[in-house]
Amino acid sequence: MATTQTETQTVRAQAKWVRMSARKGRIVAEHIRGRSVPEARAVLAFTPRAAAREIEKVLASAVANAEANHGLVGDELIVHAAVVDEGPTLKRWRARARGRVARIKKHTCHITVLLAPMGGAATVAEPPKRSEPKQAEPEQAEATEATETEATAESKPAAKPKAKAAEKTEEESAESKPKKPRTPRRKKTED
Repeated sequence: MATTQTETQTVRAQAKWVRMSARKGRIVAEHIRGRSVPEARAVLAFTPRAAAREIEKVLASAVANAEANHGLVGDELIVHAAVVDEGPTLKRWRARARGRVARIKKHTCHITVLLAPMGGAATVAEPPKRSEPKQAEPEQAEATEATETEATAESKPAAKPKAKAAEKTEEESAESKPKKPRTPRRKKTED
């Protein structure tokens, strides 16, 4: 099955209802995204996870589609996208003690691999990174630090009496509470 996009062709292969969880497949799919086909095959060949065998089959199918349907050379393609989506979950039951049952979930997934020519406009885009809070420029940072220190310097004299008052109330409340008398431990007697 192949689809075309503007300017460049992408070739697609998909395996549906593969008997493994999507999470396990995504771990392996991350390793081949953006790599050339020979490089991706080498990575999958030396990956010890079972998901690598399934993704390798889909990659081989995509290369065969590109060569047979579009006349492209398989070694001159890159893995434009490797996606592992969740499929339907098979729900089974296992007998447990006292007439109870335990649910067993057998996960499935759909593996999709898109290939594109190396020199084409369809390049792999980097996934967006998490946005970090913007830090102020050094000049602005110094200015904000100066204003913060001024503000804290002004508020400190007012805060000290409150802190002393809070300490006194804690001491007074500790003194005003009656202490529980300690009960002596009983000595063990020999019988």
